Amino acid sequence: MTTRIDTRFEALKKEGRPALVTFLTGGDPDFGTSLAIIKGLPAAGADVIEIGMPFSDPMADGPSIQAAGLRSLANGHTMEKTLSMVKSFREDDNETPIVLMGYYNPIYSYGAEKFLDDAKEAGVDGFIIVDLPAEMDDELCIPSIERGLNFIRLATPTTDEKRLPRVLTNTSGFLYYVSINGITGMAAPEPGGVARSVAHIKASTDIPICVGFGVRSAEQAEAIGRAADGVVVGTALVNAVADSLDDEGLATGSTVSAVTSLVAELAVGVRAAGR
Repeated sequence: MTTRIDTRFEALKKEGRPALVTFLTGGDPDFGTSLAIIKGLPAAGADVIEIGMPFSDPMADGPSIQAAGLRSLANGHTMEKTLSMVKSFREDDNETPIVLMGYYNPIYSYGAEKFLDDAKEAGVDGFIIVDLPAEMDDELCIPSIERGLNFIRLATPTTDEKRLPRVLTNTSGFLYYVSINGITGMAAPEPGGVARSVAHIKASTDIPICVGFGVRSAEQAEAIGRAADGVVVGTALVNAVADSLDDEGLATGSTVSAVTSLVAELAVGVRAAGR
């Protein structure tokens, strides 16, 4: 199978540069503003878009993304609305890959088979499900692949030689390398260590490797991008949303531009990594 994710990374490989992968929580701070931000990401420089599926009890998310999820849920966001956002995005953009990222509980509650069918119909390209280990591939991974959707796995600094082959099995689209031990947004990655880890993983796979957790600036994006096939930025963008809200936590006239302007800055760094 060839997905939008595969097509995008192949095109970027020909350009000789890494991807900028952007993460935002779906429905944060409200449906309309969140959709407007997501629709503005490609023009700002995002190559792949990750949309977080809000969940009340995340295990790997730092305070910023937890708060974004709670804002979204408080405003009545649902899985149906997340899929509706993707469908609306596809009305204007049929090329930019969209990945849904989150936890299995909301998918299980929705109904796994129905979720995969509805996601496929909406225009989703792949999934990152943080709490589904490789031993549970029959639960969602294999059914995703059977529908022509990518299932993207996480590797971490603690993924050893014994575990890595299992992590890579059935992984497609790209591998998400978590650059630090811990939760999102709490520390910055060390470029030298990331480069060594990426090189080590590349010896075992041809799958593109994207690095995330802790990238906040164009300079960091450039440094990480010199070793990786993609740079993932999430907490910094979620913080840009939060910092633009009014005293009541509502969107302002600057919310959309706060995010897209930061994405444009990050895109400059990512593109510089490929020179």
